[in-house]
Amino acid sequence: MDHILLAIPPLAVYLIVGLVVGVESLGIPLPGEIVLVSAALLASHHEVAVDPVGVGAAAIVGAVIGDSIGYLIGRRYGLPLFDRLGRRFPKHFGPRHVALAERFFGRWGMWAVFFGRFVALLRIFAGPLAGALRMHYPRFLVANVGGAIAWAGGTTAAVYYLGIVAEKWLSRFSWAGLGVAVVVGLAVALVVRRRTHRMLDEVELPDQAAPVSAGDDPTGAPGTAGSTAPTSAP
Repeated sequence: MDHILLAIPPLAVYLIVGLVVGVESLGIPLPGEIVLVSAALLASHHEVAVDPVGVGAAAIVGAVIGDSIGYLIGRRYGLPLFDRLGRRFPKHFGPRHVALAERFFGRWGMWAVFFGRFVALLRIFAGPLAGALRMHYPRFLVANVGGAIAWAGGTTAAVYYLGIVAEKWLSRFSWAGLGVAVVVGLAVALVVRRRTHRMLDEVELPDQAAPVSAGDDPTGAPGTAGSTAPTSAP
């Protein structure tokens, strides 16, 4: 296994991280977070030439570019884009998914872009939905770059140092500790997934929700729009 890891070109790792995170940010469901965590964990092995700074930088660049392209696509095609995607990919772009994402945007504005980096549901919606809702691009860009740095940089640093600690700890004890860590991680992921599904179940469908008037700004500061936004173009 070690010789396989040593044979991996660092540039290939950076390109894969940037590409997967960028495509996910563009609006296509891909395991960007898993790829980022795996690359950061790989960098924690000092015998491998992968640099954690390179991993974090690749993820940040991919996230910013991907979100910006997604923003342009959303601005060009508007909310009807999500209706078409919902018919093709109901598990990712169904009416409840879109309504929940719009609720976050209607309530938090640009902060939904920033914190959306940390939520799988919003990570694929942030760029296209911000464009469809006509969020001002400078405001979107600030939140986009800030969220990318916080998410990609923070995740890379945390996983990298945890990997170093785990490697030292496992060398003294046993692989049982790794098993416990994996179980805990899966448990946390399961709780988050159930919470997301519960929130989706509580979302009102478009025909039940009160529409936001044309004069409202769904991308303004928190509290400037209602908690529910329309899911189709007027």
